[in-house]
Amino acid sequence: MNESDFEQAVELFYGSLYAFAYSLARSQDDACELTQETYSRLLTKGHQLRNRSRLKSWLFTTLYRLFLAGKRRHTRLPHFELSCVEHELPAVEPVQLDRLDDGAVRNALLGLEDHYRLPVTLFYLESHSYAEIADILDVPIGTVMSRLSRAKALLRERLSTGGAAVEPQTQANRSSSVGGP
Repeated sequence: MNESDFEQAVELFYGSLYAFAYSLARSQDDACELTQETYSRLLTKGHQLRNRSRLKSWLFTTLYRLFLAGKRRHTRLPHFELSCVEHELPAVEPVQLDRLDDGAVRNALLGLEDHYRLPVTLFYLESHSYAEIADILDVPIGTVMSRLSRAKALLRERLSTGGAAVEPQTQANRSSSVGGP
């Protein structure tokens, strides 16, 4: 999609797209965000649209899917004020915080096997979405979510028990540990 096509899409559909977003989100800020994200997707994925006459439908479908994804994310990860839930948080001793330095976290991350380390790196350090990670690694999105969950558990375990000092897993280390070159 070239610049003039994009500008024309904004001119033709922005008002009705925003109105649809507002009817879904019931908030000006959220409606603006949904509309902007929809047009951002058009910039990045608009070239995949085969039939330009279906652009309006594509925009509304994309916005609706973004809305649903946001609702699912909010359901899975609800927002709570810290003051309301701080009694539920585990106590962290100052000595534990002193042990957690950048080197320990880096070593714990590097100590993970590739299939755990790569999704963590792409999600937390490179800010990719689950879908983008699934595309990059050529695995189902559920696999990405599962690996992220397992990787976080492994990192928590290693960092809380002082196991962060584990030597990072490299191809040479893995090969020599199984007796192969």
